[in-house]
Amino acid sequence: MGGRYCYRDVLPFSAMVSMECMNVGLNTLYKAATLRGMSYHVFIVYAYAIAALVLLPAAFISRKSRTLPPLSRPVLAKIGLLGLIGSSSQILGYTGINFSSPTLASAISNLTPAFTFILAILFRFFFPSCQLAETPFPR
Repeated sequence: MGGRYCYRDVLPFSAMVSMECMNVGLNTLYKAATLRGMSYHVFIVYAYAIAALVLLPAAFISRKSRTLPPLSRPVLAKIGLLGLIGSSSQILGYTGINFSSPTLASAISNLTPAFTFILAILFRFFFPSCQLAETPFPR
């Protein structure tokens, strides 16, 4: 029972907190590196290379099914588009840090769930229920 609680409730929370801490550390490291003259394009290449090296063993450790879907042209196009959007967002984000501070970038990155919620409502992926809750107090 304790193990199930850990995997269901504690593990996602600790993963989220550790990712936010790494994001703050990466923003601070980026600002320090660019103040010493490093190009942000080079920093992004280094960041992606280290991320690939860290995440590569996960494919071999995973217990999921080893059958993969066929690598068709639409799948390759989606992978390419996702890579283009991800790298351009990194470039734009680090350009913004050049003009401001890593503190501001970390504070704005905490707004990502709110923006995701608003986009989900706008694109009709989520329908909020607008019913009034029953309360013990008279209206």
